[in-house]
Amino acid sequence: MPHPIMFDDDDPLLARLRQVCLALPDAAEKVSHGRVLWYTTKVFGVFGGKIKGDHSDPLLDRALLFLPYPGERRALEQDERFHVPAYYGPAGWLALPLDSGDVDWDEVAELVESSYRQTAGVRRVARLDEPS
Repeated sequence: MPHPIMFDDDDPLLARLRQVCLALPDAAEKVSHGRVLWYTTKVFGVFGGKIKGDHSDPLLDRALLFLPYPGERRALEQDERFHVPAYYGPAGWLALPLDSGDVDWDEVAELVESSYRQTAGVRRVARLDEPS
């Protein structure tokens, strides 16, 4: 039985996040378990999730799930905007809701890039670092 789709493809937040993610070298998109995921060989971003321990809370329905740099995770966890998502949290991932109205899209791009750098592989990261 396939998972139900848990996003609206016409969501403007999804469209904006899609632009950020697909601008990275060799990034691709797929739908898995009802969610939009961005990946190269490994997933580096997810649109939407659930709160660890409370799957009925809609807080992360329109959130970016990302893998922060290990040295930055602790500081991000101290910021009340960030949450530990179900399923991804034990692997070190965090979530930032995008529907709060005051999202800093430069920060979102930085978070996506840090997640990409940890999952994309040396050659892709080198392409990211090439002068434009």
